[in-house]
Amino acid sequence: MEKRCRDIRGRKTTIRFFGREISGPFTIPSGIVTTEASTIERIANEIPEIGILTTKSIGIESCEGNREPIIAQYDPLSFINAVGLTNPGAEEFGRKLLGIEIPDDKFLLVSIFGSCKEEFVGVAERLYDHADGFELNVSCPHSEKYGQVIGRDRELVRKIIRSVVLLGKPVFVKISPNLDIKETVKCAIKSGASGITAINTKGPELYLHEEYPVLTNKVGGVSGKAILELGLKCVKEVRSITQLPIIACGGISIAEDVKRYRAAGADFFGIGSALAGMNTEEIKEYFHALVLDLEKGINEAERLLKTKLNMEYRKYRIDENEQLAEDLFLLRLNDDIETEPGQFISAWLPGKGEKPFSVFIDQPLTLLIRKRRYFTNELSKLRKGDTLYIRGPYGNSPKVNGKTLLVGGGTGIAAIYLFAKRNKNTIGVMGAEDKNHLPLIGRFKSACEELYLATENGEIGYKGLVTDRLGEIIEDTKAEYCINCGPEAMVKAAVRKESKFINPKKIYSSIEYLTRCGIGLCGSCATSKGHRSCIDGTFLKSSIS
Repeated sequence: MEKRCRDIRGRKTTIRFFGREISGPFTIPSGIVTTEASTIERIANEIPEIGILTTKSIGIESCEGNREPIIAQYDPLSFINAVGLTNPGAEEFGRKLLGIEIPDDKFLLVSIFGSCKEEFVGVAERLYDHADGFELNVSCPHSEKYGQVIGRDRELVRKIIRSVVLLGKPVFVKISPNLDIKETVKCAIKSGASGITAINTKGPELYLHEEYPVLTNKVGGVSGKAILELGLKCVKEVRSITQLPIIACGGISIAEDVKRYRAAGADFFGIGSALAGMNTEEIKEYFHALVLDLEKGINEAERLLKTKLNMEYRKYRIDENEQLAEDLFLLRLNDDIETEPGQFISAWLPGKGEKPFSVFIDQPLTLLIRKRRYFTNELSKLRKGDTLYIRGPYGNSPKVNGKTLLVGGGTGIAAIYLFAKRNKNTIGVMGAEDKNHLPLIGRFKSACEELYLATENGEIGYKGLVTDRLGEIIEDTKAEYCINCGPEAMVKAAVRKESKFINPKKIYSSIEYLTRCGIGLCGSCATSKGHRSCIDGTFLKSSIS
């Protein structure tokens, strides 16, 4: 019996892609949103319009990539980025893919990169059993060893394509608008490529804020609406010399863009930058709307685009750097910030880096920071009058309507104070290793109806972990909601105890996941269930996190 897909209106449709019937003509380009296996799985199972699942670019070895900032808003719906090919390495990514299930009507296009033919082949061989096809990244514009550097050497590109093609699966070549497109495509055709992805980002380019390069890498690739016309020109050029399938990427945000790319010769369509700021539910709604727009000649998807993302940097001065312990300090800045409880900001020191921090106090903006690695050590050196740039705030703010238990461990304490300040009927439960790591206890006592403290050395409060007495505290206080923030082990232990007394839908938790862009594009903060913490959270219901 012939298998068919259904569109969102329930009609049978068939979109063929290398012998497979896929559920839709769209993909999300490599390196955007679907960068972790758990997010790939969620998108695969919840968005039928996306028939091709393109992974982040995977190398032979793991790579941490560039230090933040890795992205900046270039113009509305346009960005400049230099992530640095962050990836876990082929072996580890393969293990992650083993843990997910992808529907049969999806095509997993694994993007791969390397510095030589042997590395490309090595990655492809390690991921062969997981991939339906490979996309060769010979076009990343901001790496000194990979991408565009490889793409300039046509003989090397020819060897890479031929070698990966010999493995027996479809091979797409992602081309650069910064190189000779016709020559690259001719090379791909002669070497046996199955299709072309056009285009990668434009660049490298420099982006400044107050004369400082924003990206730590200094230069990056431009994506989004700013390269729409360039992308259309390139796709038209590709189509003029080949009938191979083309996946078009570059500035697509509304149905009219899709139509223009289709007219230029594209068969499938990658949408990336337009998804900035959208949580998972909004991405689902957006793709549904886009398909209806194409069918009906309307433009509903445009209203879902997020053109204002709080990406602009605001200059602050340091009023005080209060050392609380050898590895913990408070930075009080010279102005307030408008924020909701539980939201976070990104703090940037030009040339040093950028990291996210919970807003501890809003008037004036105050950050609780633990020295961990290079950047937080640099922040610890700031003195009165020094400059710090802030963007944001980001994230959601859980709405509670009843007696609420606020549970904070370590620097997770910083995320719960504003909940206490702005909500009545709150009970604070705070834990740390010693009293020096429990800051501003007086403020918490004033804001909370009750306050429970725990220290591992028993110096103040009860001796032990913050989670040790949660059960009895919930029973004693009759709490109806819980809000947790702290290290993953602490939060999971808290949820296990809280769930015995409280509906998981009334338990919100924020775990200290790696957060880099803050607007949902890089996908680095993916949870085990495929949510992106920075945009779907950071506080997620325990029933969905």
